Amino acid sequence: MKFLHTSDLHIGKKIFECSLYDDQKHMLSEIHRIALEEKVDALVIAGDVYDRSMPPTEAVELLDDFLTGFVKEEIPVIMISGNHDSPERVSFGAKILEKQGLYIGGVYDGSLRRVSLPNGSKETVFVCLPFVKPGVVGMSNCQEAVAEILARENIDLQDGKQYVLITHYFVTGEKGQMPELSDSETAVDVGGIDNVTADVFQGFSYVALGHIHKSQKVGEGEIYYSGAPMKYSFSEASQTKSVNLVEIKEDGGVSVEKRALKPYREMRVIKGELKQLIQPEIVNTEGVRSDDYIQAVLTDRDALIDPIGTLRSVYPNMLQIVLEKNYSVNEEMYDSSFQGQQKSTQELFAEFYYMLVGESLTQTQAAAVDAAAREAGES
Repeated sequence: MKFLHTSDLHIGKKIFECSLYDDQKHMLSEIHRIALEEKVDALVIAGDVYDRSMPPTEAVELLDDFLTGFVKEEIPVIMISGNHDSPERVSFGAKILEKQGLYIGGVYDGSLRRVSLPNGSKETVFVCLPFVKPGVVGMSNCQEAVAEILARENIDLQDGKQYVLITHYFVTGEKGQMPELSDSETAVDVGGIDNVTADVFQGFSYVALGHIHKSQKVGEGEIYYSGAPMKYSFSEASQTKSVNLVEIKEDGGVSVEKRALKPYREMRVIKGELKQLIQPEIVNTEGVRSDDYIQAVLTDRDALIDPIGTLRSVYPNMLQIVLEKNYSVNEEMYDSSFQGQQKSTQELFAEFYYMLVGESLTQTQAAAVDAAAREAGES
């Protein structure tokens, strides 16, 4: 039994209000290509199929085209919902689609969907555990909820079959070791009551996790995050995105290999003075594209006029500018400076300007702000 494990497609996601449609379409075609090259027996998608519970029309159409490609090749797809998904929307038509080889575990209705596929003389059973809020099963946290759900299933992991669990939670090692996170995961999405320790999955041949965007192994045993197949933050710029190629042999042995995904556009971080970053030898670096998604860390000390416009003249997908000189500014000061007494528009703008640029307003600038505020009737 050989299958691909991926997760966190986040179809329909935007970065800095920039559509990723073409990039995600390419990413899905890469997964399809690898599935055909490796002649896999199934594709596993471990949640967060969409980026939000009500995905845009183009996202639904993109997923439809992607899944149709697997159905035409008669490659079964086993998919669950994640915390970003609407379980009901992901599960629409599940009973009909099952006849086409598309198995969806979206809504938890008291039992988990199981999909059995042949593995030589043995049988591999995929158990679909979507993201379920603790309150649904009367528990106060995800650790208790997952343990309760699996206990209710009464799965005999010693019955000679090979069991693969597909789930979508924030999983830590048996001793509380934290997985590596990135900026595209927020504190709201991970940790806290979402935490589940890996020992609750003991006995499964393989655990296909979704939720964390960096590919990694968790705890002891064959428990893996495949990671997101695309970079969704600049903190992931140095990562190579991939899917897991998993093979479960008849004797129970498991091998896990990564298959790299080539992006349509890269996410890159460039650093230097503004005048340096727009030089042809920098822009046209071999092996990169000028229309990659760019974060520019500017080291200039002097005030700049329209730096993002200048950079976009050579990098059309310039998404973010960071002024390095602001790193040294005490951010704690800004937390307290807006508390307490009500401040005038001029004072608020002066503080905002200092936070942004790292310098105080000149007398001329302050006078201009004061005049603009008076004209607007704010003073």
